[in-house]
Amino acid sequence: QVQLVESGGGSVQAGGSLRLSCAASRYATRYGCMAWVRQAPGKEREGVASIDGDGDPKLSYADSVKGRFTISRDNTKRTLTLQMNSLKHEDTAMYYCAARNGIYCTGQYDWWGQGTQVTVSS
Repeated sequence: QVQLVESGGGSVQAGGSLRLSCAASRYATRYGCMAWVRQAPGKEREGVASIDGDGDPKLSYADSVKGRFTISRDNTKRTLTLQMNSLKHEDTAMYYCAARNGIYCTGQYDWWGQGTQVTVSS
């Protein structure tokens, strides 16, 4: 069983920044697809950003966060990071780290973290 543990959430004013981290417990996720997914109260889960496990990984972002969020990974440490800048009130949500047992970010995710809350006050 893979464990994903998120950290770095919190409360910030609009325009501020936060950095989320996700630590993966198992080697299988070292080179697999990893992603950040968020869910706001009363809304459906939304993919925020993803990164392939390929040597030249493809990065994908939701339109709503392009230019403000940056996803990255450290394969040696099996960690995933989401740098969030210019935060908006509408970024308020529970943010989940997710991973697939495969290199590319296609299809459903196999493992999920418990989530970390991000609250942006306007």
